Amino acid sequence: MSQTKDDGKNRGHRSKINIDDGKQENVENMHENSLIVQQFQAYAAELDDKHDRFERIVKIGRDINIESKRIIFLLHTIDKKSKQESVLCEANLRLQKVAQHQFKAIAFELKDQDPYLYLKGYRNGLEEYIEAVTFYQYLKYDNMENWLELEKTLTYTFPEKSKTIQILISPFEYILGIADLTGELMRQCINTLALGDRASCYQTCNFVRNIYKGFLGCASVSNREIHRKLSTLKQSLHKIESVCYTIKVRGSEIPKHLLVDVATGEYADSDEGYQAY
Repeated sequence: MSQTKDDGKNRGHRSKINIDDGKQENVENMHENSLIVQQFQAYAAELDDKHDRFERIVKIGRDINIESKRIIFLLHTIDKKSKQESVLCEANLRLQKVAQHQFKAIAFELKDQDPYLYLKGYRNGLEEYIEAVTFYQYLKYDNMENWLELEKTLTYTFPEKSKTIQILISPFEYILGIADLTGELMRQCINTLALGDRASCYQTCNFVRNIYKGFLGCASVSNREIHRKLSTLKQSLHKIESVCYTIKVRGSEIPKHLLVDVATGEYADSDEGYQAY
């Protein structure tokens, strides 16, 4: 009797498994044939592709950021006229290498894509590169090119698709890069004073003043980053003007080898970057 009951339970259990298996198979078939499921699978694949591309661009942007910082540090090593040309030549070659390799790799990733979706991935590297390029141009030509010329440098043609791709450089990113440049010019001013080149300090001061005048037109822009950069720019300009003031007023009474210490003594404790390299 118990065996009969057990057999009935087992038959019922096996029957239930078969029914569940059939339902599962029907559900799977329904999923495979469902247009909605197929559409969401397409969306998932598109999102995965976008995220993977964004991560690749972030990695390239990080490499650009690091190399640009190294180039800026290289430019700060100029300590005499005889060495200036060799340093500028090396810096130019490295800047071109970044443009022809890292930025070209980003342009390749942006083919047939909306560049604004990926700008955040390489924005920091772009701003650092702008800072390095404009710093090089100032040391080489005592001036800098506008952002349209930089766009031409970062424009690439891919023969296999006969398509030209331009790295997106919005005026906003260019302005932020120029604001960072003023900090490097302030440090360069201190370095030239340490070398006894007082005339370059006045030249740098006038150049940074002109940049500050241009930034005053952005004062009404409601952007936290612009206001932060403008505040830093004012500090850099104030330090350069203080150095020029010290040179003009006390330059004749202070020995040349002590002049840089006196000019920077006010900021030595509060701003490590203000000291000469």
